[in-house]
Parts: sequence; C-alpha cells; structure tokens
Amino acid sequence: MIEYKGYIGAVNFDPEIDLFHGTVINTNDVITFYGASVSELREEMQKSIEGYIEFCKEQGKMPEKPFTGEFTVQMSPEMHCKLALNAEQLHLDFDGYLQVVLEKAASA
Repeated sequence: MIEYKGYIGAVNFDPEIDLFHGTVINTNDVITFYGASVSELREEMQKSIEGYIEFCKEQGKMPEKPFTGEFTVQMSPEMHCKLALNAEQLHLDFDGYLQVVLEKAASA
C-alpha cells in the first residue's frame, strides 16, 4: 500500500496490460492509477489525487476526506450502559471493546 495526503492506495498487478493498478481504498469516491514501477505508481497516485481535488474544486464540491478510523455513534442510554458493562467485564476500555465487537461483526 502507498499513501499520499492521507489517502491510501492498494496495488495489484494486471497481467493483461502488464502494469500495476492502484485504487484508493479509504474513501467512497473512486480514485485509480496505473504504473510500471513503484516510483511511477507513487507519481501517478499523486497526480490522480491532485486531479480529483481539482475536479471537486471545479464542481464546487468538497473532496471526500480519507476515512480517519473515527466515527460517532448515537445509541440509547440503555445500550450505552450495556456496552460499557460488557467492556468492564472484559477489562477493556469502551473504545477497545467496540473495536472487538465491530471486528467480529465485519468478519461475519
């Protein structure tokens, strides 16, 4: 994986075109790039992201920021209490417990 301005690109080799193909994976918008070498991939990823930012500016749209790993969840006080008690029983802080629960849910 490679990174530029917080955007993370995952890279695969495409044997049909004999090039590496990269896709930015931490945003919902589609940003792709190609290259024959690591240095070319980095350069093309930077160009693609800069092009994406410029395109958004021209469209009057804010570029989507890369996922930060942080989000806010609203829940009932009762659910909050249940989760906090579960975390306490496992000797985890609340965020650590939620991470465990979300990892299990994502892999199901």
